[in-house]
Amino acid sequence: MIDRDGFGSKTGRNGPEPGRTTANARLDRLVAQARAAAVWEQAWPVLWRGLGVGLLFLILSWSGLWLDVTPLWRQIGLGILAVLLVVALLPLAHLGRPGRRAALARLDREAAARDPALRHGPASAAQDTLAVGAADAGSQALWALHQRRAAQAVAALRVGLPRPGMTRRDPFALRAGLTVAAIASLFAAGPEWRERIGAAFDWHEPAGPGPSFRVDGWIDPPIYTRLPPLLIAMDGTDQHLRAPVNAQLIVRIAGQGKAAADTTLTPNSGLVPVPGQEARPDLREERYRIVGGAELVIATPAGRQRLTVDAIPDRPPEVTAIGGPEVNGRGTFNLTYKAKDDYGISSAEAVIAPLKTGRALVPLPHIGLALPADASGDSETKTLVDLTDSPWSGARVRYHIVVKDEAGQEGTTPDTEITLPARPFRDPLARALAEERRRLITAPDTDRRWVQGALDALLVAPDTFTPQPAIFLGLRTATERLRRARSDADLVDVADLLWEMALKIEDGDLSDAEKQLRQAQDRLKEAIERNAPDDEIKRLTQDLKQALDKFLSEMAQKQGRENRDQSDRGQSNPQSKTVTPQDLDKMIQDMAEAMKRGDTAEAQRLMEQLRNILENLQTAERGSRSDQASREMQKQMRDLDDMAKEQQGLRDETFKDGQQPRSGQRQQDRGQQQGQRGQQGSQGQQGQRQQGQQGQQGQSQQGQQGQGQQGNVGERQQALRQRLEELEKRMKENGMRGEQGLSDAEDAMREAENALKQGDSGEAVDAQGRALDGLKRGAEGMAQQMQEMAEGQGEGQQDGGQQPGQQGQAGARDDDPLGRPTRGRDMSDGRVRVPTADESAVQRARRIMEELRRKLGDPTRPREELDYFERLLRRN
Repeated sequence: MIDRDGFGSKTGRNGPEPGRTTANARLDRLVAQARAAAVWEQAWPVLWRGLGVGLLFLILSWSGLWLDVTPLWRQIGLGILAVLLVVALLPLAHLGRPGRRAALARLDREAAARDPALRHGPASAAQDTLAVGAADAGSQALWALHQRRAAQAVAALRVGLPRPGMTRRDPFALRAGLTVAAIASLFAAGPEWRERIGAAFDWHEPAGPGPSFRVDGWIDPPIYTRLPPLLIAMDGTDQHLRAPVNAQLIVRIAGQGKAAADTTLTPNSGLVPVPGQEARPDLREERYRIVGGAELVIATPAGRQRLTVDAIPDRPPEVTAIGGPEVNGRGTFNLTYKAKDDYGISSAEAVIAPLKTGRALVPLPHIGLALPADASGDSETKTLVDLTDSPWSGARVRYHIVVKDEAGQEGTTPDTEITLPARPFRDPLARALAEERRRLITAPDTDRRWVQGALDALLVAPDTFTPQPAIFLGLRTATERLRRARSDADLVDVADLLWEMALKIEDGDLSDAEKQLRQAQDRLKEAIERNAPDDEIKRLTQDLKQALDKFLSEMAQKQGRENRDQSDRGQSNPQSKTVTPQDLDKMIQDMAEAMKRGDTAEAQRLMEQLRNILENLQTAERGSRSDQASREMQKQMRDLDDMAKEQQGLRDETFKDGQQPRSGQRQQDRGQQQGQRGQQGSQGQQGQRQQGQQGQQGQSQQGQQGQGQQGNVGERQQALRQRLEELEKRMKENGMRGEQGLSDAEDAMREAENALKQGDSGEAVDAQGRALDGLKRGAEGMAQQMQEMAEGQGEGQQDGGQQPGQQGQAGARDDDPLGRPTRGRDMSDGRVRVPTADESAVQRARRIMEELRRKLGDPTRPREELDYFERLLRRN
């Protein structure tokens, strides 16, 4: 029989068997693990109940419950949680330790579940002992076989993981809900998670509240000072501050009770009370405006505090007029001034007052001026003023500039008597009608009869004054309407009719195009200043371009009608400059690009520049003021330029003719060195003692051809020198002094002429280069003489040689066609300097070409360098 008591170990006949000993040791370890798993399956459900109570405590703490309850309720809450924890963990005291038989049975169940072949209880079989038949050899053999199989089965046994059965014990998954709630409350607590846990164990009563009120104070400077508010520390100590005049001192008392009511404020005369926020039971506010040295005493139940404020004065603005009105070619003018203020200028205007007292039909024009970019007073501020349509243009008035700061203080310049610039009229009838319109508007009571008589006088001889029927009929209509006028409105209508007639006589339809152009400029300028959207800027830019094209087209038609007899453009004024439509289109395009990239300042600068250019365009006046001397000087300059071009061409031709013999010589040298064979070698090869006959003939023919060409160039060089001599004679006849550069050029031409006759191409090229340099220096000297003569003719005119209608024009001597200064001006204001004639790209390119030709004509240079220079010249 087999004993299955499972306790103890049996020995064989000769002692314990080794295999059985190893199996028993492994079985003992499996039994211990099975017992531990069984204990964990019983303890884990109980431990989880205690863990749930701990999670509940954390949830309550991190959610802030203990912060909102009194210490008593904190104690009660902790007590309840402690009782729940004890009740949850109490079943741990009744847990029992499973026996060895239960552990073996657990191992047998798990073995049968994993492998059906082990369903006969291998763990229990390993504990069997032989009860009877120990002396029987057959029984011993069977027993040994059984023991080996049992040991093999024990080696395959495994202890599975504990299965506490939480799904069965917690079917609603409350454990997952507690875990999620704890994590969420931890995120809600944030960095205060430790303090909130500790609050559950804080059982001390809070200290009793003190006086329930608060006093705050600050100083709010005026907005225009751009200064930040100044906070006042209400800590009971005396303070000394500085603040600008008109700043507000604000003290706010918040709270209720006797302490708040007993707080008093005692200001001195430097503080003027101003209305503040409406008082409430829990809030009181006092506001004071600082007008001088201020002092405020704040008395609270906690003590007294003295606040002293030194007032920073706000001085009135200072303004200085820079010169008088700078009149442009079309009757507009620029007013320039400098203004200085502590915090900035808020408005600026030019105030006009009439010299004579009396009634006028329209008020005086209001001239608003641009504001300075800064309040330091270092920069000049210029404003373009357009009063060409005003009836007051041309009247004698007094004016002064008035600037104001944000505080309302004013600064003015002394009164100055000026004549308001008016639109210039070249037509005598148009000028007369504009003058009568001004008289009728500015002095209707005293000058009406004078205007009536003047209009009647113009109708006396229609063939002389009004040859066109339309003008005669319009003038007659204006005369009759003036005679029948009974009210101021009738007189204004007559004045408007006179002005329209003057514009039609002077410009035809150009005045309408000019109005459209001005309106387009104003709309675009206003859009740039308010930073309008890109679509609006694009549309207004296109409108400006269309208006500009129409204006320039009509201006060109008018100019063509008036200058039909001037076929040569060189008859224009040497001081005048021109601006092309392409230049204006480029400025408009640059303006639009500046707005696209957000550079508003650059767009405004280009807009002002464009306005100045359009105001200063010269129309029919160009060419009418030029005289015979200026035309002759212009012709001489063109002749000199043609000579320089022809001299350059002669030099290029001379250089090419000189290159042909040298090319043949180089081929002969290479043939000698390489020992070329054949007819080409015999013709080109040179020995140290003799040359081939065919080579001599080819070289002779080539030399004769080169001499023929040089002779032709020499004759043209002689003719060019004679033309230069005649030009120098004409210059002396016109009163111009001789130029050393032209004399040097003449001598160099003579040397080149002799060198060409002798067949010396290298010397001729050098001499022709010196002739080019002399012509250049002579041209520069002639330009300087013409400039000096033009300045001499301008002496005696007002405003330093400029007529009143020429100041600031694009045609001024020191300005380029776009109105920018080219010399004699300080460019520190950031404007772009335009190169002078000496600095132009054309002349720089010409100097480079001359230097390349000079180096190319030097036979001592390496062949590689000469080839490089030749390629550069051929490319250009």
